[in-house]
Amino acid sequence: MKIFRRYLPDPAKIREIKSLRFLGEKIYSPNLWYLNRHSVSRAFAVGLWAMYTPPLPWQQVLAAVGAIYFGANLPIAVALVWITNPLTWLPMYYFAYEVGAIALGSATFSFEQFSEFFSIERAMSLGAPLLVGCLILMHLGALIGYFAVQWLWIRNVRESVTVRRLRSLPFNSAEMCRQSYASFKRYMDHHHVGLDHLKRTKKN
Repeated sequence: MKIFRRYLPDPAKIREIKSLRFLGEKIYSPNLWYLNRHSVSRAFAVGLWAMYTPPLPWQQVLAAVGAIYFGANLPIAVALVWITNPLTWLPMYYFAYEVGAIALGSATFSFEQFSEFFSIERAMSLGAPLLVGCLILMHLGALIGYFAVQWLWIRNVRESVTVRRLRSLPFNSAEMCRQSYASFKRYMDHHHVGLDHLKRTKKN
């Protein structure tokens, strides 16, 4: 949560996006601004899905509508679509084009050829390979984003619980012997007094 709070876009900037004004008061709902495991994982699913929408100027709108519908964190969902921008269009959509062409078994342009004629309008004229590739990556990105955040969040919570438990334990050699190597390191890191005691004991 600390990481997300640090890098979240300013709520005022999100509310000022012109393309989202049609949503009216809906974007002020407190549920769209909460930071918890479910809202963040849904935001990643929605944002990464909308991010690979075939080149359209209203990806932010799709992300915002998806966030409202699924109860996802709105700023994260909208911010993720910014990964697709004029600097990243070429490699991202060429990759989608390649994925679609492989899925359909059709021939492809080289990256140099693709970059020579690429524009939003021309990209749409590529038809099935680009569309199929985008659809595959949209759904794949949503699944990976959702389950990756769920896994990382649960892992982080378990780690925090372990750290709190280790801090509460008194320092003793019997507890040290019961720890795995990784747990032992954490145990020692959180018992500096015990380490000092060991050093003094060794000197004596």
